[in-house]
Amino acid sequence: MARAAVSGRKTDLKRRTRADTHGGPVAADARSSRAALDLENYVPAFLTWIANKLSSSASAVYRREFGIGIVEWRIMALLAVEPWITSGRICEVIGLDKAGVSRSVRFMQDKKLVETRFRDNNQRRQFIALTAEGIELHDRVVTVARRREEQLLTGLTAEERAAAVALLARMHDNLPLVKGGG
Repeated sequence: MARAAVSGRKTDLKRRTRADTHGGPVAADARSSRAALDLENYVPAFLTWIANKLSSSASAVYRREFGIGIVEWRIMALLAVEPWITSGRICEVIGLDKAGVSRSVRFMQDKKLVETRFRDNNQRRQFIALTAEGIELHDRVVTVARRREEQLLTGLTAEERAAAVALLARMHDNLPLVKGGG
């Protein structure tokens, strides 16, 4: 059963990646590369596709239902675990750029979802935490986030889920090895 699902996915992937703009198959031609990636087995492609699709659908849901986008949600999720951290720490943990974090923090301040403080009269090191309103919104969004995670993992056993998390954590630990390009 699992083998059929995998081969079905592979067939779908080939059909989707080898189709013209009208949905018809495209024969390999001189513009194809012999060095092309095997996208059916290229882990970074799957991780990117999954992340992009999860992010765009989450952003649409969170904007519609809660008035925040995916970047604000990611920051809120981190602040719920680790309050009073700097923007630099947010960038380090989540992998967002400083400009995006700064815009989102300003947006959340305007919405009274976070507050900021400076320590030791250092106006450049701003510490950020959720407000009571931010915690309340976080707790509402997290219910939807958990339901989406459950839907994503449909059909996986508890052991498969644990293995997936362990493998993803190991890949995350390997990111410094690929940071410089290879």
